Order: sequence, then C-alpha cells, then structure tokens
Amino acid sequence: MNDQISAAMTRRIFNNFTENPKNDILSGLTVALALVPEAVAFAFVAGIDPLVGLYGAFMMGIVTALFGGRPGMISGATGAMAVVMVHMIAVGNEVGDTMAVPISNLGLQWLFITLLLVGGIQILAGVFRLGKFVRLIPHSVMMGFVNGLAIVIFLAQLGLFKENVNGTMEWMTGSTMYTMLALVALTMAIMWGLPKLTEKIPSALVAIVVVAAITIFGGLDVSTVGSFIQDGGGTGLQGGLPTFQSQVFSMFSTIGDNWPLIISTAFILAAVGLIESLMTLNLVDELTETRGSGNRECVAQGSANILNGLFGGMGGCAMIGQSIINVESGGRGRLSGVVAAVALLIFVLFAAPLIEQIPIAALVGVMFMVVIGTFAWSSFRIITKIPRADAFVLIAVSAITVYMDLAIAVIAGVIISALVFAWKNATMIRARKRMKDDNTKVYEIWGPLFFGSIQNFNDKFDPRNDPDNVEIDFIESKVSDHSGIEAMRGIANKYLDLGKSVKFTHLSPECKILLMKANPKFATVIEDSIDDPRYHVVTDLLDSEV
Repeated sequence: MNDQISAAMTRRIFNNFTENPKNDILSGLTVALALVPEAVAFAFVAGIDPLVGLYGAFMMGIVTALFGGRPGMISGATGAMAVVMVHMIAVGNEVGDTMAVPISNLGLQWLFITLLLVGGIQILAGVFRLGKFVRLIPHSVMMGFVNGLAIVIFLAQLGLFKENVNGTMEWMTGSTMYTMLALVALTMAIMWGLPKLTEKIPSALVAIVVVAAITIFGGLDVSTVGSFIQDGGGTGLQGGLPTFQSQVFSMFSTIGDNWPLIISTAFILAAVGLIESLMTLNLVDELTETRGSGNRECVAQGSANILNGLFGGMGGCAMIGQSIINVESGGRGRLSGVVAAVALLIFVLFAAPLIEQIPIAALVGVMFMVVIGTFAWSSFRIITKIPRADAFVLIAVSAITVYMDLAIAVIAGVIISALVFAWKNATMIRARKRMKDDNTKVYEIWGPLFFGSIQNFNDKFDPRNDPDNVEIDFIESKVSDHSGIEAMRGIANKYLDLGKSVKFTHLSPECKILLMKANPKFATVIEDSIDDPRYHVVTDLLDSEV
C-alpha cells in the first residue's frame, strides 16, 4: 500500500515537472530567445547595464519555474517594475556623485538593497495568504488589464522600428523600413500558418530560425539583438555567472536619510510585481483550464527577488507575453520554465555571438502575435451589452494601464467596481409595510443591510407616528456588517425611547448575539423563530479570527 502511494506521488511530481518533455524543451528555447531583447530593453529603461537585466531574468525564471504557483508560467525582468526603479536609481547615482568618497553605481546598489526588501514583503504576502485576494478582481478589470497590457506590449515594439543615426534614434525609412516590415510580416505568417499544418513544433521558434537564416545567409543589413544592445550603449551579451554582491550589506550604513525613498519604492515594486504575477497566473489558469496557487507564487516571487538582490540581478515578476508564448507553444510543465532560464544563461555565457545575430524583426513579429492573442477582442462585441459601469471600468483600466502602470490600473479598477457595487446594493433595500389585525405595524425588509444602505434603511421608518407595536421582519434581508447592526440598534432605541414596543424577527444567531452584547435589554426586542436564517456577520467572523 505504501509503495503504491509513493509511486503515485512520484508520478504526480514528475507530471507536474513535465508531461511532454519535447514540447517543454522546445517552448522553453522559444521563450529564452524572446527573453533576451526584453530583458535588455527593460534594463535600458531602468538605466542599468544589460547584463543586470539578463541575470535578473535568469534568476527570476529558474526560482519561479521550480517553486512557483503554477507550471508553465514565465518570470523575468519586466517593464512594469523597470519604470518604478528608474527614479530611485537616478537619485542614488546623484547622491553618489556628491559623496566625499564617490561610490560608482550607487543607484544600482540601492536597487539591490531594495530588492531584498521587495522579496521580504512578497514572501510575507504569501505567508499571510494574501494571494487569494486576486480572485476578488472583477472580470471587467481583468479584461481591461489584458487589453491595456496588450497595448503596452504593442507600443513597446514600436521603439524597435528606430535606428541609430549620428547618435540619435530615428524612425527607419525607405528600404530599411520595408525590409523590417516584410520580415515582421513573414514571422507572423509562419506563426499563423504553421499550427494549421502541425503542432508538433513551436511555431514561434520556427519563425525565429527561418527569419534569422534569411537575414544571415541572404546578407541583409537589418537591426539585430547585437546592434540593439550597442545602440542602447551596451557592449554585448558576453558575461560570467552572477556573483554575490558583498558590498550590498556594507551599503546599509551609507544610505542615511534615503531610507524613506528605498522603503516606499520597495512597497511599490512589491505591489506591482505581485499584482502582475497574480493576474498572469489567473490568465494562464483560464488558458490551461487548471488552477495555480497564488500564495505559493507570492513566496516564489519574493525568494527570486531576494536572490536578485544578493547576486546582482534586476529583479522582476511574471511576464504575461512570455507566459502566453510558452503555453501556446505547448510548455505546460515546470521543465519549460527551467529550460527557458537555463538557456538564457547559456546564451549569455556561450552563445552570445549567435544570439546577437537574431534579427529584431523576428522578435517583434513574435510579440505582435502575442498582442493579437492577448487582446480580448470580444470586448468590442460586448461593450454595448454589459452594464455601463462595467464598460467604464474596462475602458478605464485599459487606459490607466497604458498611461500609468498596472498596479494603479488594477487598484483603481477594483475600487471603482467596489463603489459601483456598494451603490447598487445601497439602493436595493426596501421596506414593505402592512398592518396586522392587532394594529401591529410590520416592516418587511428586503435587500442587504450594510454601511452603504443604512441611510435608506433609516428613512423607511417613522417612529413618532407609528403605532405602539412595531415588528421589523428580516426574512428577506441580510445584515452584512457592523454598520448594519448599529443601524438596527439605533432604530430600536428610537422606538423604545418613545415607550413603544418593537420586535426584530428572523435574525441570524450572530445578529442576535451582537445586538445583546451592546445592551441586554435587546433580549425583549428579539423574537426567536424556527425559520431564522443562518449566516455570519462580517464583524462577528473577524472578531472570532483575531
């Protein structure tokens, strides 16, 4: 029996690592090729050396592939975090220039220290099981996020249609532009047509290889990964293994008055990283019809960022574009992420000359196909059929994602959705009135009683003009929070102060307990019934968990 259990566990672990080794390996190689220019580009955005971005992508990828919340998801250096890092790095370098004993790349050392804090915050989020709250994100926010991110990915590729002219980046013209467009179109055509013939090999990898062969053997003068790095001020991909950054710990005493900037940046980076990672996890869950662990992903992301801080990487989070490439290329196991990370490191160590010859056009074509696959085209069809509030949230989240960043967009979308939900429910509360034969006035409450609806609830009653006996029936209402309990206490006191009798009927046991805690006299107000509802009040649950 024990042998059978052990064998079953072994099979489960192996299948989780890889169900199809060939697909995982090929898709991992495809992702690795796409990771190179992305990591380099985001390093330039942050104002740091390309190798720091590549090391960051490797360490994020290997840790999250092995220990992350779901197989098949790819992590690396991302633009969402790069745009947050750039200000802190710039300030750090300015401080370094004014120190009595100048420290080169002081801003970079600040980044590594910040990543240690980012990792700690993200691990705590996983330990306290905060990853589950991503499930509370409304569908309209998810669609807005996906659309906004697709637009961001598209706009990021447009910068690759520029070339270095006398030290400045200008738009390509003439034959250079036509060649670039033709190669992009060819890449997209291969990725669109090949799956119709066979799905045994990743179409993205085939497209990259074919386009690269055409440019190399055809002698075409096009922008490549190598020229892209040089145009950004770098010297090439060749580097060694990541090394331990011993100076990071010695920097703690030199930061001085700049801790507020570092701590605030750490919280923003942690939030951006977790939101993008958990949203990506949710999206991959839908694509694969499986379910990952948000809390486990939080811990893995945090551990990877700490490793980046210790070994000189840029840090990062989950990457939606590369994750979609991986999944759609057949990479469903953890092996695909491991292959992508290890292949990326091998490229840097041994295959830099070959990778530098890959035309940028091929990688742009791959990313354009990712944009097409990422954008929720159905949103155009349903935009006039869904509630206006949801349509507004969808458009707002998309716009904020493009013009600001993902974290602000998602938080704004959730807040707007929550306010709309609260407002709608606040107006739903009703009170049907009727008189019994004994001249008792009955208020039959319908709808949720919570902080948003207490004003409407209070307006339903007329204590001064009501008869001496009043009954308030909650059989079709649910008291949702402490504000609702307080509103009930207030109404009861108004009737009691006038010397009138009031009865609450069909209350849950939790509501009764909370009412009597405030004043034992409410025992005469509450009427028990065999058909009392059973549900929990939020306040009561929180009190029991503290």
